[in-house]
Amino acid sequence: MVGVSDGQSSAQAPAAARTQVGRPLLSLALASMMDEVHAHSGAVYLMAPDQPVLEMAVMAGLPRAFAAPWERVGLSAPIPVADAARERRLVWVGGEEAMARHYPRIAVVLPYPFALAAVPVATESTVHGAVFVTWPGAHPPELSDHEREHLTAACDRLAVRLERAAELSIPPHPETDMLASPLVGGIAGTLGTVEAARMVSRLPYGLVSLDLHGRVGFVNAAAAELLNVPVSRLLGTQLWASVPWLNDPVYEDRYRAALLSQHTTSFVALRPPGEWLSFRLYPSTTGLSVRITRSRAVSEMNRSAPPPDGTPSRLVTMSQVLDLASALTEAVGVQDVVQLVADEIAPAVGSQALVVLGSQANRLRVLGHRGYRDAHVVEQFDGMPLSEPMPGTKVLRTGVPAFFESREQLERLYPARLATPDGFAAWAYLPLIAQGRPVGTCVLSFAEPHPFPTEERAVLTSLAGLIAQALERALLYDAKHRLAHGLQEALLPHSLPSLPGIEAAGRYVPATQGMDIGGDFYDLVRTQGMAAAVIGDVQGHNVTAAGLMGQVRTAVRAYTAVGQAPEEVMRSTNRLLLDLGSDLFASCLYLRLDPAHGRAVMSRAGHPPPLLRRPDGRVRVLDLAGGPLLGIDASAVYPTTEVALAPGSLLVLYTDGLVESPGTDFEEALADLGRRLADAGDQPLDELADSLIHQERHHRDGEERLDDIALLLIRAVG
Repeated sequence: MVGVSDGQSSAQAPAAARTQVGRPLLSLALASMMDEVHAHSGAVYLMAPDQPVLEMAVMAGLPRAFAAPWERVGLSAPIPVADAARERRLVWVGGEEAMARHYPRIAVVLPYPFALAAVPVATESTVHGAVFVTWPGAHPPELSDHEREHLTAACDRLAVRLERAAELSIPPHPETDMLASPLVGGIAGTLGTVEAARMVSRLPYGLVSLDLHGRVGFVNAAAAELLNVPVSRLLGTQLWASVPWLNDPVYEDRYRAALLSQHTTSFVALRPPGEWLSFRLYPSTTGLSVRITRSRAVSEMNRSAPPPDGTPSRLVTMSQVLDLASALTEAVGVQDVVQLVADEIAPAVGSQALVVLGSQANRLRVLGHRGYRDAHVVEQFDGMPLSEPMPGTKVLRTGVPAFFESREQLERLYPARLATPDGFAAWAYLPLIAQGRPVGTCVLSFAEPHPFPTEERAVLTSLAGLIAQALERALLYDAKHRLAHGLQEALLPHSLPSLPGIEAAGRYVPATQGMDIGGDFYDLVRTQGMAAAVIGDVQGHNVTAAGLMGQVRTAVRAYTAVGQAPEEVMRSTNRLLLDLGSDLFASCLYLRLDPAHGRAVMSRAGHPPPLLRRPDGRVRVLDLAGGPLLGIDASAVYPTTEVALAPGSLLVLYTDGLVESPGTDFEEALADLGRRLADAGDQPLDELADSLIHQERHHRDGEERLDDIALLLIRAVG
């Protein structure tokens, strides 16, 4: 505790008096603030010594468990007290929607209607901490001038007192949180008079009093009978801990919602084997009064089919949640996420259709949908401005879920939906919040009007959190995938030139691991009276490999254009790769084609040998002389080999992804490729290229392709 001034100035007071421990400064300052602005809860945070961290020193009005995730927070944390201390300004959050918009991480944990103000505790030279106070959800959306001025002045006074205490080396001691008084044993002591206790005991409905911690301070006989638990076992315990069938986080959440919002709330719960009870919670700043009655309407509705095991049924079982979480970790792209939601979540909650929405450039994007007979009714929303007054846009903007139990309810709030009927009768709009920001919205549609009780809303909101994490990963993957394909397409030739005496066809197939991008490349270049062809493979399956591949391909084109011989092209490219300082190597096969004289001159750098199919259909592997991989040895030489290329001959250039796979012998794979070429006949090159690629995919059906494939077919024509 820090001493409180008794009115004597610090200049007049002796040192002993100035260091005397007095009343609890923080608790009194907080209580005074809350009383003046009629707040119902609050807390004081102090800066940790030598750390940019705020630590909760004292809390009032609510159990500290409500703020447990934020008892110790970094000064850079995205929460109101940290913003207030860091930016030295009052932070106002005017309600549930504002909290979801500005502080979604808090809104996910405390999705209740309440207002909050956070104020720095700081002097001109030092930030000592911050204070927050909260009001029930009925508080006006704006902070009044009186409230603003009083909170600011009170925190300024507290900062001055803390600074004086620091100058006198008086550290703040722990203070007790300010909650309701301890439980009073006995009914008469709780209610004030014996007669009042008798009156309550005669009531035909159950009555239970809970303190701010949820502990039972009083229970009448009717409540004990309805709960089927003796009074002695209830007193002093939390209701959801003493009554086994109330031991569900959904019911505890209703207690938290009532206390924080100070709004009356209610729920129904099944007492085994088939009796439904209604609980109505009346909150105050000192605790809760709970009225318990039989819910005959619900009991009659469910009497025909009670749960077979005598326990409350759950919307989604824990095993389903675990299965879904496991499945979502394996989802790669956005469509995988959409399909998993359609297969796993929609059937579990009784939904017949779903849409997953996102945004781009302040416009709505339909990322995927399932269950709609006419896709147009969904896809017409794609590209809609986020400013449009529609439920999908609002939930995406605010991060606040929306539930519509009937078409009338939806169209009353959003008249524009009259013009866009989708054939369904109820909807749940779930914000997908990841890393503290909305990344999308999942819309579940129901064929019939559908009530959304509190427990179902809680389950759906929790499931939305799992979907959000998977969707964020999928959006990132799809973006990288598009980038990879765009880069690969830019680096590879869009088409092969038409050259006299030559037919050609090329194909590229990415690996199924990594980013779907790699270092394999091919090219066909026109030269004076001849042609040049190249195929190569830069090691790796990433952007670095693809970028280096583009440089190698460009270099080969440049050296060919200036008239270098095949062996010189290889030596120049090798030196370039070394000069670039890359740690990657490349294999390469370069050909100078002279169809007019029926020949080809080839130079090889560690690349798999090409295959030649002669006009008579026989196939042989060309055993070419060669040098090491490019990028290893600056003094390497790359000898050339001349090969006869009669009209009708077919050269097959490929990268090792076409013939190599784990557990496969290279020689056997090469022989198999030769047999396929021999059996292919003289079919058009495009068909042959597709056939070779297709057969390779079919051969590895169900396996991941670890390497990309480049294929270049060149046929000499008369």
